[in-house]
Amino acid sequence: MGLFSKIKSVLSKTRNGIAKKLTELFAKNKLGEEFYEELEDILISADVSVKTTMEIVDEIRETAIKEKCKDKEYVINLLKTELFETLDYAEKLEIKKPAVIMVIGVNGVGKTTSIGKLAYKLSKEKKSVTIAAADTFRAAAADQLAVWADRAKVRIIKSDEGSDSSAVVFDAISSVKAKKTDVLIIDTAGRLHVKANLMEELKKMDRVVKREFPEANFYKLIVLDASTGQNAYNQVEVFKDAVGIDGIILTKLDGTAKGGFIVSLSYELEVPVVYVGTGEGIDDIEDFNAKEFVEGLF
Repeated sequence: MGLFSKIKSVLSKTRNGIAKKLTELFAKNKLGEEFYEELEDILISADVSVKTTMEIVDEIRETAIKEKCKDKEYVINLLKTELFETLDYAEKLEIKKPAVIMVIGVNGVGKTTSIGKLAYKLSKEKKSVTIAAADTFRAAAADQLAVWADRAKVRIIKSDEGSDSSAVVFDAISSVKAKKTDVLIIDTAGRLHVKANLMEELKKMDRVVKREFPEANFYKLIVLDASTGQNAYNQVEVFKDAVGIDGIILTKLDGTAKGGFIVSLSYELEVPVVYVGTGEGIDDIEDFNAKEFVEGLF
């Protein structure tokens, strides 16, 4: 199955909601204020934010009026173009070696599985990879990550539960520098903004990487569960304020009809989607492509 068909498949619930409503809209409405108001409602129902929705629809209305357009396909193409440009607004991220990728996010979003899939993907791209099991807070977190490391056939650096996470990061950096490893992926404890001690620990790990491995390209990727929709805004903003966020790994798109939230989140917070999970298998992670994502919505 190609990437486009995978994206189309995981977006099926969101696409079905949008497509059905658009068909009904074109069947009953000519272009006019009522049409554009309903178009706004359709995008908002797919969890695109009100602010971004209004900007998109304003652009479509302005272009359609200027071009004296009344054709359904033309309007849909305008909508696709606006969605693509909005989703493509944030600066793209390219992982360059030597790389340190710190993976962060709250519990339950699919962080461990995303790290395993990413390690496998990067190794298939002929990059040497080591995983640092720096989530020493959650019981058996390192053991679960070790299973994924074994499946991906990559090295893992871990310590006992309750150990100092920053010490694990320090040891992992020493190891990858000695072995000239291309990519170090750091797992971190799932944390919320109310867990002040865990956020401070995250900041400490951030400082350790910058101090001990300044020559590395350092990326912080947040894993987001697509089914959380607009609630993901708070997660991104909190982590962005704490240590900065360079990109998003998107999971569980297949379980929601509100996949549109990523359009406005990426645009408004200026954080690009870098990878998207497309299934349960170890190879079910892909580089994010805005054009294919938008096509998958229709």
